[in-house]
Amino acid sequence: MTGQPITLRLRIQDPIPGVAYSLQDKKNHPVGPVIAGDASLAFDVPVRLAPGPRFLGEFVRSEGPSRRFVYIAIGTSAGDHASPWSRRAKIDIHTIPADLLARALEGAVLEALLPGKARDSGPACATVVPLAPWRVGD
Repeated sequence: MTGQPITLRLRIQDPIPGVAYSLQDKKNHPVGPVIAGDASLAFDVPVRLAPGPRFLGEFVRSEGPSRRFVYIAIGTSAGDHASPWSRRAKIDIHTIPADLLARALEGAVLEALLPGKARDSGPACATVVPLAPWRVGD
């Protein structure tokens, strides 16, 4: 298997209570759906990091020659077919700084803190920009 395993943690600061969230694999299937409560939600994403850097794995998606990202599925996209929401949040990972990737190769978990709500008061979707730079998680 190519690449060394690292873990990226996607933490949604204020998800919409009662809405389903999950990771989405390359086949657009929801993986590990959870229903949000009042607390933040976190998804640990296994990724393989190869020289370049190249990001590989079941959850890594690509767009063009260099953009790499992970989807968080929301509502019906996360498997809750009764939900009024059908959204995906796209989180870029190709912009993670090299010094943090080096820490991840040493076993650190890298974390992005994400907003949970969009301007329309629904779940944040489309390209979601972290609230703060990527950091080493707790």
